[in-house]
Amino acid sequence: MEKIVIIGGGIIGITLANYLDTTKYTVTLVDDQTGQATKASAGIISPWLSKRRNKRWYRLAKDGAAFFEKLAKDMSLSNEIFAKNGTILLRKNGLESLAALAKERKKDAPEIGEIHLLSARKTADKLPLLAPQESLFITGGARLDGALYLEHMKKLAIQKQIRVIHEKAKLKRQNDHWEVYTKNQQILADKVILAAGPNCKTLLESLDYQVDLRPQKGQLLVFKTNQVQSKQWPVAMLDNEADLIPANNGQIIIGATHEDNARWDLQPTSTAFDQLTNKSKDFLQAPESLLKNSFDYRVGTRAYTSDFAPFFGALIDDPSLFVASGLGSSGLTTGPYIGYLLANYFNTGRWPDKDYQKPLDTYIQKHPF
Repeated sequence: MEKIVIIGGGIIGITLANYLDTTKYTVTLVDDQTGQATKASAGIISPWLSKRRNKRWYRLAKDGAAFFEKLAKDMSLSNEIFAKNGTILLRKNGLESLAALAKERKKDAPEIGEIHLLSARKTADKLPLLAPQESLFITGGARLDGALYLEHMKKLAIQKQIRVIHEKAKLKRQNDHWEVYTKNQQILADKVILAAGPNCKTLLESLDYQVDLRPQKGQLLVFKTNQVQSKQWPVAMLDNEADLIPANNGQIIIGATHEDNARWDLQPTSTAFDQLTNKSKDFLQAPESLLKNSFDYRVGTRAYTSDFAPFFGALIDDPSLFVASGLGSSGLTTGPYIGYLLANYFNTGRWPDKDYQKPLDTYIQKHPF
């Protein structure tokens, strides 16, 4: 059997591993887990009302959201991992135009579900933490707990006899095969898939490639409350960079920061606390009540390209080396679907016929020397 090594066990890598046909391939997954964006994420699956103009990205995100129905069934995702509780969108103005956009996009994305303009009272009924204010509610919105997803999918992978190594990897080309090195292992591979977030840049640069990819630090705040019904509440996308995500076990998450200058730094900061709480206070019914609770930080490192679009596929000059990265802040929506598309290509030889991205050499080029 052909040997495949996946470097990176985040949202793409672990999904890819679980969808690969292990009767055709011997699969090894290598990931040291440091700074993993998926593990730190809270996870809103609700891309339909984005104002981003990139049509390729929207097509990928829309199909990625639709893919969750299959993913949840195939991988037996529990309600603690994936829950379709709806999304509340808060805007100081323009709710009617947002509702019109939702109705237009529903024609091509029925996963949006029902679309409702809510009164201030009904908004607070849906999510009691919110101050009464008018909102737009779509029933198809969902949340994914990134850490629980990784834990669950890792167990499935091990059950499928996929070898999992938690060490940092290096890569070398040796004639007709690849050698993947870790501190304690040397693994030979026929094909390698790099799904290591911003670390894909480092790995590819060691092979003399130039890569359009940068790391971005993201921080979230996880408040511990006695709101046992929290896992049944919808998520709320606030009218700024902050979001409110009710989670399991009474947890309420506020996130996330987008810190370009911090890059690889994984230290939590009081600046992030101030930024996120200040941006959410005006939307909360009793901010002092929530913010007095004990809390933890989640910190991870996202990967961004200069045009904020993801990329995935085989390198043009070496079809045995695949790469997938650049997910940015939409990783939990697009990542599982990208993992599935790559696995489907390995299993069947069929590449997706939809236009999801620019050519791969837009982002990765052989160094000119």
